[in-house]
Amino acid sequence: MREVALDTETTGLDPDTGDRIVEVACVELINHQPTEKFYHTYINPLRDMPEEARRVHGLSSEFLSDKPLFPEIAEDFLAFIGDAPLVIHNATFDMKFLNMELSRAGMKPLPFERAIDTLRIAQERFPGARVNLDALCARFGIDNAHRTLHGALLDTRLLAEVYLELCGGREPGLSFLDGGPAHAAAGPAGRVKLERAFRPPRPHAASDEEIQAFEAFVDKLTDPIWRKGR
Repeated sequence: MREVALDTETTGLDPDTGDRIVEVACVELINHQPTEKFYHTYINPLRDMPEEARRVHGLSSEFLSDKPLFPEIAEDFLAFIGDAPLVIHNATFDMKFLNMELSRAGMKPLPFERAIDTLRIAQERFPGARVNLDALCARFGIDNAHRTLHGALLDTRLLAEVYLELCGGREPGLSFLDGGPAHAAAGPAGRVKLERAFRPPRPHAASDEEIQAFEAFVDKLTDPIWRKGR
């Protein structure tokens, strides 16, 4: 099962007011496990970088000035994600920005149903607890000491580890998240939908030979309880 963990960095919080994507990163997951395949690029937003955003991710207008525009990277980005479900922390934010950029590039938007929102999964599993990426790394014992600034590629790699833990860790068949052994797939509202393979019940009745052997054994006993009440 192929999925893609994804993260973006932006100039601000709202694409409707002119904010743009400045970095995109994706990491391929096979059966919830990250592989060596990833996609990463910086993007020239064609606008200034607000100081509040620069303090979050450290990307300046000068650094981004010679980077490609989103339409120049869009096809490579879409080719990497293919039709895989997208694992995103706070999917509403990233999907809104991605679809704004795709629309500006004259391309079709990504269906929101493709997103697996790890923020919502964590909120349901740990109600009332902090569930940002740093808090989840601390909860699951994932080393994020090198995360001094937000960065799409680093955050995506951390997200991949967090998602693996949310799916039951490296032994997902032992997960009690939704009742027992299962494998996860994208579900509505960003939830992990657990799908179980049907296993028919095994026959357990004794054979004629086993019954005869048991009766022969009981014949050797004095006042066996198995014969009482017959």
